[in-house]
Amino acid sequence: MPWFYDPRRTYEDNYALGPFGGFGDVAAARPDGPPRESFAGEAVYSAFGIPAGPLVNAAFCAAAFRAGFDVNVYKTVRTRTHPVHPFPHTLAVHVDGDLTPERAARPLLADDALDEATSISNSFGVPSRDPDAWQADMAAAVAAAGPGQLLVGSFQGTRPDADAGDRDGAYLADHVAAARLVRETGARALELNLSCPNEGTGALLCFDTPAVTRIVAAVKEEIGDLPLYVKLAHFRDDAALAGLVRATAPYVAGYAAINTIPARLVDADGRQALPGEGRAVAGVCGDAIRWAGLDMVERLARLREDVSSAFEIVGVGGVLTADHARAYRAVGADAVMSATGAMLDPGLGAAVRGSTAPVA
Repeated sequence: MPWFYDPRRTYEDNYALGPFGGFGDVAAARPDGPPRESFAGEAVYSAFGIPAGPLVNAAFCAAAFRAGFDVNVYKTVRTRTHPVHPFPHTLAVHVDGDLTPERAARPLLADDALDEATSISNSFGVPSRDPDAWQADMAAAVAAAGPGQLLVGSFQGTRPDADAGDRDGAYLADHVAAARLVRETGARALELNLSCPNEGTGALLCFDTPAVTRIVAAVKEEIGDLPLYVKLAHFRDDAALAGLVRATAPYVAGYAAINTIPARLVDADGRQALPGEGRAVAGVCGDAIRWAGLDMVERLARLREDVSSAFEIVGVGGVLTADHARAYRAVGADAVMSATGAMLDPGLGAAVRGSTAPVA
């Protein structure tokens, strides 16, 4: 399979040598006429692209734009260097059907049978280079977007050391500093990652509504008129999701859902599949989580009506075909993104450009 991010290579090799699988050579024809959709206040040819994750630097982003993915998210960055988890990061995850909460509560087999994989692990730990490196590279990714295309800069805060004073205040300040650094690259939209399950830090930030509200309010004050999107996990509780939306809708341009579904991954002998402390549970993405992405988009669309807000919804999770993208649009997504599907099919962006109308 033509993985443009090669899961059999290390993160550093991918960063230095990628993209792979001929992805850099794919060039989609520019559509006739002006861009006919919009996202984040920008005219785009299609509100479809690749979410934060596989687009690790400007070379990957430029290749995605050339291939016809029109809204792409630069991999999440931090205010300081942060290491990647031990290799490997991406394994084939064997799931029969949907990865429901009940199924995710039991161990899942994960191995290196990637040639047939449509569901995979995503366990990197949100690595980041120093801002001196990533700011210039993100600026190059911003510049790589052509007419009708948009680069979104993804960021997150880093928790302070255990012995640091005023940990909550330092954590909020770090989010604000990260947003400022992304703004300085020229990115015209920002995404705040609240939903990574791969850091071994317990409950996801997106489930802490008071903390999220304080953070997004401070970040929005920092970035001014730039659109701010927040990346969410799957919420099982309707009241919790409604509370988050009502509290944060005044500050954000939209919500992206979902990131991954965390699950315990084991090898054929029942041992932890991914090496290293804190990696017994890892995020799963791909075909098995599409149900959860669709579910979140549909619920967010209902909440948008309930709170009389105009926020945008980005559907993410298990989009392997243009039909999957159309299904997301049908339940209320304003934009759709694909990571696993895009890695497997370099032509997916061009295919979606011709299939953006919602299904009946």
